[in-house]
Amino acid sequence: MTELPTTDGLRVRWYLALLVAAWVWIILIPPQAEAQAWYAETGHVEFLSNVPLHDFIGTSDVLTGRIDLAENTVDFFVDLNTLDTGIGKRDKDMRKTLETDDYPFAEFFGTLLTAVDPAAEGPQPVEVEGDFTIHGITRTIQVPGQLTFSEEGLRIEASWTLLLEDYEIQPPRLLFLKVDEEQAITIDILLTPES
Repeated sequence: MTELPTTDGLRVRWYLALLVAAWVWIILIPPQAEAQAWYAETGHVEFLSNVPLHDFIGTSDVLTGRIDLAENTVDFFVDLNTLDTGIGKRDKDMRKTLETDDYPFAEFFGTLLTAVDPAAEGPQPVEVEGDFTIHGITRTIQVPGQLTFSEEGLRIEASWTLLLEDYEIQPPRLLFLKVDEEQAITIDILLTPES
């Protein structure tokens, strides 16, 4: 006849099972999968501007971003004075056009419209909706993009078209040629778990 385990024997087995489960959780589940808020101050933003027979790009690597998966919020901003087109006079003219002394930042604050799975592998298409502010004007926009979780962190890539007239920005002229009303905006930022 088999003896039933004693209470102490059951307790030991239960503790061992709990320890094994905890070990598996710690080893197999990456810390990023548990993170809810992500942050970075060194993202890349660029805009593509067109004039007849010529294109130029302005870039900055001081895009600041935060995403909170628990709250479904995203917040990104860049100091427009850090944008660089490669030509000093053009940069000066751009800052004058954007009136960066009065409106130094461009910012997007919004919510994720798409569910995000931190355990998924590869890029996940997402869409966000929120308020984009530049030149003192705020408009609600929707922006498509993609999120990718990796050991390095959470990469966010997105792009959209900005219409200068929507933000009361007068397109500058370069040698009697007017800059196109449409500006292609692209962001690429790698965020890490917020501590």
